[in-house]
Order: sequence, then structure tokens, then C-alpha cells
Amino acid sequence: MLAQLAKAFEQLGDPRIRSLVLIAILAALAVLVALSFLASHLLMWGGDVLNDWLFSGDGQSWLRGVLDWLVDAASVAAVIFASFLLFPAAMGLVLSLSLERVAEAVEARHYPALPPAREQPLGEAIRGALVFAAVAIGVNLLAMPFYLLLLFLPPFNLLLFYMVNGYLLGREYFELVAVRRLDAAAAKRLRRASRARVFLAGVVVTLLLTIPIVNIVTPVVATAFMVHVFHRLREGTA
Repeated sequence: MLAQLAKAFEQLGDPRIRSLVLIAILAALAVLVALSFLASHLLMWGGDVLNDWLFSGDGQSWLRGVLDWLVDAASVAAVIFASFLLFPAAMGLVLSLSLERVAEAVEARHYPALPPAREQPLGEAIRGALVFAAVAIGVNLLAMPFYLLLLFLPPFNLLLFYMVNGYLLGREYFELVAVRRLDAAAAKRLRRASRARVFLAGVVVTLLLTIPIVNIVTPVVATAFMVHVFHRLREGTA
């Protein structure tokens, strides 16, 4: 798997995907800004509502000040927390939309004997991308109470994070790549037959998405990496 990851990073120098690297960088910045904005403003709005509900009069101004300070502190924590937890899932949407061009470049370089890939309708591709993003973000939100419970229990909090996202990203990224060559049912069968390898690949992708600087090009690297994983598993050589 390390050799497949190395090939994926080498693919960044391919002229056919250089523009996608720039898109990935811009998208990563946009995702981080959007997540930070939403997390901070939603929490601040909730704090204002709570403030108005608890303190309808002018009394207890000191307590109002304490609450304002707690909300401000929680807003900063929410930005960091949301960015860390939701960034992998949100960037998965970018990956799925740029998948085709990256996959074509990888196969042209490393698997030139392959016939043309199955043409996936645009509607199917967009639907799959949106479902992927919604499921990944939704599962992370459902897991958030457990993240909070384990917040001060490292490394169990990180273990939960990598297990949840390793499963989600491995499953969804693999199937997004696989449906270029197989129908949906066959793609699911191959994934289930190789669930341990797919899960491990998902953990690798999650790790890349949590490394500063590296995470801005991870959508491209992860696509190329998963193409190699798919072909190795399909050929039974993984």
C-alpha cells in the first residue's frame, strides 16, 4: 500500500492534473473558511438566544458577561473542532467531482492496456457525490457526542476519529472509483470482499486529510491512490 501511495504522490507532477491541484488548493481554503464561518456563527447565534432567554432583564450583568466569555471561547473551540472533524468529509465532495480526470491520468500512465472506462452519467456522479458528503458529515455529527466524551482521553479520541472516517472514506472513495469499471453491485461486492484493505486505505486518506499543507492536495492524491488500490484488489494482487 505504501508503494501505491508513493505512485499517487508522483502523479502530482502529471501535466494532465496540475490544474486539479490548483482547484484542490482553492477548494480546501474555501472549505476551511466555510466550516469556520458556520461553526462560529451558529454557536454565537445560539449563545445570543440563550442569553436573551436567561436574562430578560438588566440584572446579573456579571453573569451575562461570564456567559458571553464562555460563548466566545466555545466559538474558537468550535471552529477548531468542526474544521478537524468535518474537513475530511467536506473535501470528499471535491474529490468525487474531480475523480474522473485524475483516474484517467493514473490509468493512462500505469494501466495503458485498459479499455475505456464506463461513462458515468453526470446526474449519477453528482448524486453519488452529494450522498457521499451527506453520509460522511452526518455520521461525524452523530459521532460528535462520543468525540466530546473522549475529548480528554487520548489516544481514544483519535482512534475513534480515524476508525469512523477510515470506514466512511474508504468505502465511499473506493466505490466512486470502482463504478468507473464495474456496475454498482459488483463494486459493492468487491469492497465487501476486501473490507479490511479498503478500511486501511480509508485510514490513510483520513490521515492525509488531517496533515496541514498535505491536506490541500489530498483530493487529488487520494483519488490516484484509490485507483491503484482498486486495480490491485480487482486483479487479486493486493
